[in-house]
Amino acid sequence: MAEPSLTLTLNDETATAALGAALADALLDPPEAGGLVIGLNGDLGAGKTTLVRALLRRAGVTGPVKSPTFALLEPYEVSRLHLYHFDFYRFKNPREFLDCGFSEFFGPGAICLVEWPERAGAYLTTADLHIGLHVLDSGRSAVIGANTESGERCLHRLRTFLSAVRADA
Repeated sequence: MAEPSLTLTLNDETATAALGAALADALLDPPEAGGLVIGLNGDLGAGKTTLVRALLRRAGVTGPVKSPTFALLEPYEVSRLHLYHFDFYRFKNPREFLDCGFSEFFGPGAICLVEWPERAGAYLTTADLHIGLHVLDSGRSAVIGANTESGERCLHRLRTFLSAVRADA
């Protein structure tokens, strides 16, 4: 039976970064052999890039971590794992996903972190995990749900990692 979505309150940028670090642990321990797609939704300034930056740092990326808003894609390699950070905010038409040749990046050995996935429409495969970030009067909220078996395994591991962090606090 699928686990229900996980809803978290993120009081500040530090809490968003902590979620990103815990998500890295959940995604990489062990990594899904078939690859993963993580969809990130939320208004501008909701913390999508902050979350991804913390995830990449925890995964071992030591160089610059730039927002892909203008480049559309920032690739990273950690060990033999390929991490791709996409931002489709500037897409005017979902077909741009195909025109850019991005479909070749999705598959085994890849974790694709996609901001604004809805802008790629039906051309983008269903996200294994979906993370919605929302601005609140005070802080932010994150709603994380799984759409596939791989996503459910990651969501379960994320719950475990977050419980361990809370127990240590």
